[in-house]
Amino acid sequence: MALDTETLNLLIDAVRRFVHERLIPAEDELAASGEVPPDIVNEMRDLGLFGLSISPDFDGLGLTMEEEVRVVFELGQTSPAFRSLAGTNIGIGSQAIVLAGTDEQRARYLPKLASGELIGSFALTEPDAGSDAMSLRVSAERDGDFYVLNGTKRYITNAPIAGLFSVMARTAPERRANSISCFLVEAGTPGLIIGKPDKKMGQAGALTSDVVFDNCRVPASALLGGEEGNGFRTSMRVLDKGRLHISALCVGIADRLLRDAVKYATERKQFGQPIAEFQLIQAMIADSQAELYAARCMVLDAARMRDRGENTTMQAACCKLFSTEMVGRVADRAVQIHGGAGYMSEYAVERFYRDVRLFRIFEGTSQIQQLVIARETIKAHS
Repeated sequence: MALDTETLNLLIDAVRRFVHERLIPAEDELAASGEVPPDIVNEMRDLGLFGLSISPDFDGLGLTMEEEVRVVFELGQTSPAFRSLAGTNIGIGSQAIVLAGTDEQRARYLPKLASGELIGSFALTEPDAGSDAMSLRVSAERDGDFYVLNGTKRYITNAPIAGLFSVMARTAPERRANSISCFLVEAGTPGLIIGKPDKKMGQAGALTSDVVFDNCRVPASALLGGEEGNGFRTSMRVLDKGRLHISALCVGIADRLLRDAVKYATERKQFGQPIAEFQLIQAMIADSQAELYAARCMVLDAARMRDRGENTTMQAACCKLFSTEMVGRVADRAVQIHGGAGYMSEYAVERFYRDVRLFRIFEGTSQIQQLVIARETIKAHS
């Protein structure tokens, strides 16, 4: 159920203040240490940021999709690593349980995910199965009252700090959707091995690593929903929602980048006047504003459709494609407007330029979004 307007505005104002008073000043510390400061993690928990999308029945805030994206617009105003810490709990780390978990699984895990006591992680990608998720090889073989998992997952967000992994594994050899199941595997389970944190181009502090299963035995009760074969379909539904969340994040980041670029352009003088008075600089500002506005409208429209219960597979893909490509263009223009200063780590645009490159790759590459959009469009007009 949607929050009343006053409550939602109070939440958005609180998140906005938190971002500007606590997170933005901590960006340099995060970039240098690669770790979100513990005091900030606790404040994120107190604000309820880990449970935005989890029902109040399980101690979350239970936001609608539109409410969630409006909050994420604010979280996007700072380094994406802050959002990433809570993002898996909001989205891919909890939504499989929300959508398909048993009553016992929901009661066991969702309150801890909502509070941030437990960090969730979604383990789908493998060394030979990225965009082609149907090719995943991690296996889960039934052994009495247990399943035995073997194989490797790659680039798994929050894996080094996760307490719970939603693991997609093959329970049948055929290349079919119902041959893939989802397992809820707790950190510390024998045979679950976490690799070293990856060294990445950007997003310092947003941890990823390999996750290896070496004869990892989990009880049959760890099978999501208590039945085999629902893993692939569930993961696709989770990604539909996650793509709207990421799109909203890109809108927020683009807003921050444009604000920084305009501030620099009005202060920086060349030829005796602020560079903001030059028409070619104005063109870059105008193009960025127009694209940002279009992306914001797309995300809000798709979120409202989802809240009405409509199928938003195509709309989510449209938002993900446009918003992630858009923020890349805005980041490039922001660096250009800053000139040589934009290439220096002293300015945030340099860091954001590297950070936003990932959004066109994870949770479905731009090319995968194009395939989804084309497929859904052809289906709708056939």
